[in-house]
Amino acid sequence: MMDLNARHVLITGGLGSIGTAFAVAFAAAGARITILDRPGATPPASHGWLAVDLEDLPLAEARVAAAGPFDILINNAALIINKPFEAVSVEEYETQMRVNSASAFALARACAPGMKAKGWGRIVNLTSLTLNGQWDGFVPYVASKGALLGLTKGLARELGPHGITVNAIAPGAVVSEAERSVFADRLEDYNRFILERQCIKARIQPHDVASLALFLASDAAGMISGQNIGIDGGW
Repeated sequence: MMDLNARHVLITGGLGSIGTAFAVAFAAAGARITILDRPGATPPASHGWLAVDLEDLPLAEARVAAAGPFDILINNAALIINKPFEAVSVEEYETQMRVNSASAFALARACAPGMKAKGWGRIVNLTSLTLNGQWDGFVPYVASKGALLGLTKGLARELGPHGITVNAIAPGAVVSEAERSVFADRLEDYNRFILERQCIKARIQPHDVASLALFLASDAAGMISGQNIGIDGGW
């Protein structure tokens, strides 16, 4: 087991399927957990809690800065719209960019001072398999994840001299509440589509993604930075 030795970790979108798996894995490794999710959601009983709408980035940055310092930042929160790009409004596009990408920039700003002061930090961003360009109907989502990958590369360069690593995880199709919601009317066909394309003929589970995040947040990954690591069953 990775030992995070009471490190303080912030997990955005922490009440979703993958976010919950992150919280379980990091708590088991000894980390202190704070979850950030939308107002109106039911807060966890066993972890710290920030009810913040990531569309309001100045407020989100201020709240996170006040709740810190954080040793580890997991930018997991994301919105997904699945429809032809002509049917997506500019406002919907901008909202996805704001929540899925710009929020990671704002929260990195909030967490970086504390990490720099300690000379140690980990930022893990969640990109996506959809960056391979093989998915229809996800233009704003794919664009936001591409921006997040660029942010990962840029932050890794600027924060590395301070002992802070910045990496991205690109999950494939993970069994989750979001997946069931988006593909509810065609879930059987979707499952078949996924398994036909993966080398490994089993669905990726949230805990698989959490295990990779746990490694990247540990001392064992201290010389890994600026990377986008796929966990996609061998797509």
